[in-house]
Amino acid sequence: MDFIDYYKKLGLSKSATQDDIKKAYKKLARKYHPDLNPDDPTAKAKFQEINEANEVLSDPEKRAKYDKYGKDWKHAEEFEKAQKARGASSGRQRRSYSGTGGGSGDFSDFFESMFGGGGGFRGSGGSVKFRGEDFHAELQLNLTDILEERKQVLTVNGKNIRITIPAGVENGQTIKINGYGGSGINGGPAGDLLITFNIQNNTSFKREGSNLHFDYNIDLYTALLGGKIELNTLTGKVKVNIPPELKNGGKVRLAGKGMPVYKSKGKFGDLYLHFQVELPTKLTEKEKGLFKELANLRNHGK
Repeated sequence: MDFIDYYKKLGLSKSATQDDIKKAYKKLARKYHPDLNPDDPTAKAKFQEINEANEVLSDPEKRAKYDKYGKDWKHAEEFEKAQKARGASSGRQRRSYSGTGGGSGDFSDFFESMFGGGGGFRGSGGSVKFRGEDFHAELQLNLTDILEERKQVLTVNGKNIRITIPAGVENGQTIKINGYGGSGINGGPAGDLLITFNIQNNTSFKREGSNLHFDYNIDLYTALLGGKIELNTLTGKVKVNIPPELKNGGKVRLAGKGMPVYKSKGKFGDLYLHFQVELPTKLTEKEKGLFKELANLRNHGK
């Protein structure tokens, strides 16, 4: 098997981080995907090599074996077992792969004789199998769309896919639909469909996880004496008892009136009302007199 420098295929050095590998693979996979390059006869081969490089380098265990054994990394365990058994009599030392050549040396000779050319990622027909490309999609919904579980049909790459959207999904959250990505090559598994949710808040409530917050303006008299208010929540109207002598910025919790908890059927967060006391303006002379009388009562009572 001809040696392929996986690092070179992704345009990376051996010191590349996992994040570097991920970014390089996504960029090159989009560039050379056969579906996007129908007139380029070399695109499929390049795409296969990029997939192969990513499959190995994105897996720390596989990458470590590749760095040590090069093209023969798939059979590292067999080699080490056989080499250990032969070590006492052969006197031959294992060499480490440098990352710049084809991995020639004692272990490469061993693989050539044992596997007839170094093995590789091959199926029964000798063709290299590659996992299909992951598809990425963004789905925009309103906050009121995710109060209940819902079914929706998405069209991805010309294919209609029916999905179930759990209630309470978060903005920016990504879910994976296994096997609905690009088709595998040479019998390899299909990629996955990754859906990222863009949740638009079309309400006057502020969302924090499964809890909701709402600023409510209340008049001075209700804040001082208490009372009842009627409020429209996302699940209907409720009556709220206001305790007397409520401070400005005080809050009341309405249990279970928030958002549905993601993948916890029947569970809901809470709704917090934050009260802002509005002071009366444009007082009449009579009202001013009453406030002065109240102030005198408070002062004399101290």
